[in-house]
Amino acid sequence: MTTISDEPGGPERSEPPIRILRVIARMNLGGPAWQVSVLTRGLTDHETLLLAGDIEPGEAEFVQLRDPTLPVCRVPALGRSVRVGDDLRALVAIRRAIRSFRPDIVHTHTAKAGLLGRLAAFSCRVPVVVHTFHGHVLHGYFRPVATRAIRMLESLLARRTTALVAVGVRVRDELLDAGVGRQDQYTVVSPGVAAAVNVDREVARRLHGLPEDQPVVLFVGRLTAVKRVDRLLEAMELVRRRRPDVVLVIAGKGDLYEEARRLAESAGRSVRFLGWQPELGSLYAAADLVVLTSDNEGMPVTLIEAAMAGVPGVTTDVGSASEVVIDGVTGRVVPVAAGPVAEAIVDLLDSGRLAAMAAEARRYAEEHFGMDRLIADHRDLYRRLTDR
Repeated sequence: MTTISDEPGGPERSEPPIRILRVIARMNLGGPAWQVSVLTRGLTDHETLLLAGDIEPGEAEFVQLRDPTLPVCRVPALGRSVRVGDDLRALVAIRRAIRSFRPDIVHTHTAKAGLLGRLAAFSCRVPVVVHTFHGHVLHGYFRPVATRAIRMLESLLARRTTALVAVGVRVRDELLDAGVGRQDQYTVVSPGVAAAVNVDREVARRLHGLPEDQPVVLFVGRLTAVKRVDRLLEAMELVRRRRPDVVLVIAGKGDLYEEARRLAESAGRSVRFLGWQPELGSLYAAADLVVLTSDNEGMPVTLIEAAMAGVPGVTTDVGSASEVVIDGVTGRVVPVAAGPVAEAIVDLLDSGRLAAMAAEARRYAEEHFGMDRLIADHRDLYRRLTDR
């Protein structure tokens, strides 16, 4: 129960906790699941019920690896894949949860949960409906016909949604340009991550079997089409022509894992595949740079975690990545191609500026991407919406 005073020094009056039904398609290892976990845990003055579907084959389960005691109500049919029967069952399950929990707010995360969760909320006349765009699927994911259909559907859903949250300014602007929502519906709330745990570099490298005297470039994420691991490996082949001592570490798996291993065969020990890791702090401590070569992103949590650990980044200029990596200050932001990625990596490794960039990356991340700020921004948003 929250207590507030109507005026300074006045008597306190009771304010009932806000009841939030949070819906996400699946808690796979990635940015949306991490943010949902932080909010579920951090909004202690609210009551939250978290609904989530099952992960897909080949994906890593966030709850199992990172937060095993997180309270989650499973809706198996709410997974990523589109199946009419499962989707109808998931819709019924969400409606049942709404009628039982009686939330003040339904807040959805990720595209499929945004569709089914909002339809359930509209049909049950929930007072406030919020959807977060952790990115969008309006390019880089589907064929043009499917993309146009998704754009139209998101536009229709936005008309009845109370508030829209975008993880970055550029993500918001791309959605507005696509006709999804109105400017006054959006609030930009960037992700928040935990402060980095200091790990000795030599200890970290020994832990992961990495050479102590060679530059290490790190990729963390799902090996799937939009992440363009083929571009990453092409870029690293260009890097090795000038810096044959550089080692690329790939932490993650996905549907393109085996293909990526095949593409990297000729590189030998210059490319190391570590799979999903339960703890990333030691990997960031072992790295000189973190790299991202995607075709599309929201605001990449990998880049934020790396910056919090004092690791500069090299990223393609997609989504709101440039709001995390400040070009020329905390890393490099480059065009979407292998050549510029390789050039940036070599330039940074040869520049002698990595230490200064690392310090600036940490300072910037601590100032802009802390968990307390993420929680406070959502608390303020929810209060504004329920007061309204």
